Amino acid sequence: AMIEVLAKLGRGPVFLAGEVLECVITFTNPLSASSSSLRHEMLAWASAQIHCQFHTSENRVALPPSDGSKHDVQAENETVFVPNRECGLGRLQKCSCCVGKRWGLCDSYCETLPIDGPPSFRGQSVKYVYKLTIGCQRVNSPIKLLRVPFRVLVLHGLKDYQFPQDEAVAPSNPFLEAEEGLKKDSRLADLATELLMVATSRRSLHLYNISNTRGKVGTFCIFKTVYKIGEDVIGTFNFSEGDIPCLQFSVSLQTEESIQEEFQRRRGQPVSFSTHARHQEACLHTAQSSFSLPIPLSSTPGFTTNIVSLKWRLHFEFVTSGESAGNCLVRGSQSEAIIWTGVEQMEVDTFSWDLPIKVLPTNPILASYVSQFSSTNSITI
Repeated sequence: AMIEVLAKLGRGPVFLAGEVLECVITFTNPLSASSSSLRHEMLAWASAQIHCQFHTSENRVALPPSDGSKHDVQAENETVFVPNRECGLGRLQKCSCCVGKRWGLCDSYCETLPIDGPPSFRGQSVKYVYKLTIGCQRVNSPIKLLRVPFRVLVLHGLKDYQFPQDEAVAPSNPFLEAEEGLKKDSRLADLATELLMVATSRRSLHLYNISNTRGKVGTFCIFKTVYKIGEDVIGTFNFSEGDIPCLQFSVSLQTEESIQEEFQRRRGQPVSFSTHARHQEACLHTAQSSFSLPIPLSSTPGFTTNIVSLKWRLHFEFVTSGESAGNCLVRGSQSEAIIWTGVEQMEVDTFSWDLPIKVLPTNPILASYVSQFSSTNSITI
């Protein structure tokens, strides 16, 4: 005797803040076709609500004491992260109905995600986790919870956009019938795609001289500093005009997670860095070189809340020779041929450089293809 509860996110598990989340919830009696039982199961009630869980590391973040706030229903007390419910929204649905053999009932849950909410983020100090919690109970049985995790991307600028009041002006598909809420939701996604395209398609030459205290090492060229997640960061080096030979360089794509000063556990505590991609190359006697670092679709775009901020950067490290390029090779002792080999020991200098870049979200449908979350979740009660 049981009832199967199936929750399905039709468009995928990734949404933009401000969009409408729609989840189809189906209750079914999963008795097999060969069963002769005609028993019906009674569903006492069911409810659904969206939660944004806020987790902090007690070693890094000092939050002010809360007055009687309740923990979320899925508090993980066995970990070092303490959950605090930041927001909960949704509607309560109560029912008392009969679910018969091999058939069931279906309902659709729709709710607009807060446009000013935080994005989904799993950092070293702070975590923002979104989930749709469906609570239900079969008659004379314990309460069961079905949790449907999903991801939220935040694009700044959508909050201040005013949709056209005249429907004739707003873009629409005459072959489709949709409710007003879904029309607005579709326009929101179209507007986000347009804003992202405008912001990330601008290209202009950015040239930087690479030098240390002894002189010029080379130049670095990049054509844009604003990207979407899923794009590649491409840059080129020119060492032919340098006075100091470069033996090796590395480029790391990193995020910088910093806690606002008033919430830091210790004054002046260091920020947290995470590396998402890295390129390393030996470049002695190399005139030009390049790199391409992909921004993972699963990564979090830059954002700022009252507690934490996340920024992106390119971190460069250079290893240069303390001698001229000609002294980096020695001539072999063979009489018939000349063989040049590297020296066994060399005096080197190392230095680093950071270049801030901006990383924005992408189309949530594209991000859904690589999401770790499933669009369909189920339990039996």
